[in-house]
Amino acid sequence: MADCRVIAPAKINLHLEVLGLRPDGFHELAMLMQSLDLADALRLSLREDGAIRLACDHAALPLGADNLIVRAAERLRTHAGRPALGADITLEKRIPIGAGLAGGSSDAAATLVGLDALWDLQTPRSTLAALAAELGSDVPFCLEGGSQLCFGRGERLEPCPGPTAPLGVVLLKDPAASVSTPWAYGRCRDWRGDFYLSQEADFEQRRQALRQSPLLAALRGEAPPPPLRNDLQGVVAPEVPSVGRALALLAGGAAPLAVAMSGSGPTVFGLYPSPAAAAAAREALAPALAEAELESWCCGLRSSGVSLVEAGSPP
Repeated sequence: MADCRVIAPAKINLHLEVLGLRPDGFHELAMLMQSLDLADALRLSLREDGAIRLACDHAALPLGADNLIVRAAERLRTHAGRPALGADITLEKRIPIGAGLAGGSSDAAATLVGLDALWDLQTPRSTLAALAAELGSDVPFCLEGGSQLCFGRGERLEPCPGPTAPLGVVLLKDPAASVSTPWAYGRCRDWRGDFYLSQEADFEQRRQALRQSPLLAALRGEAPPPPLRNDLQGVVAPEVPSVGRALALLAGGAAPLAVAMSGSGPTVFGLYPSPAAAAAAREALAPALAEAELESWCCGLRSSGVSLVEAGSPP
């Protein structure tokens, strides 16, 4: 294979519960994550000189050695013991940067899948998942995608049935706002640390509660969705005013099923009964969004994670 194209979907958190601190310093989490059809795309082609070269159509994205795409490429070829392998990687950036939508993590997962195919490494899927977990907590989810319960620091996945209805999503973000994920978790620890759980039995009790939650029944179409939980929302919203404004606009608009912040923010989302309903809600909110200087996107849900497609094919 001389070149290939990989689709890298965004995600939202339908549930994000901070349970406590782990011995490794990360937080123990219980989450439900869902892939969206808003996606980046990576084009990859072979190089003969062993270099990894990254280009992007978004000028604000750093392209150096710390970029997750470059790190994923280096990690894969190091694992393969093939330092002479090289690639040109071009990122078509569609997921907002620093938005809590796992754009960077999804790009890293797409790099693993794309380069494994491009370099004909035939790496077992379980090994790709382990490499993904080394790169970041959200990367394993982005590799598999769809609807997943995510435990540990987010790398332990349990597939769950996705929504039975083709729900629509409206995303809102202040283009001037960004949130550092370590900062958000640090603030959560400062504000809520006295209530953290510490025993594995207590962690497992909360995991089991999520497995049996009304939210999963709602996704199966058995009941209306309950209010969505994101423990980081309560600490981020007071510090980032645009988060609260965006949540209020969505909640006061055209009857969303639910609204919440995604991940550590600052993007917020509304769920709607269909993509058409989401599009109508976004259109109705357009004047208020312009006044509030909020960017918006309308998308649907996706049942899979990163996917390899033929070069030049559409998503």
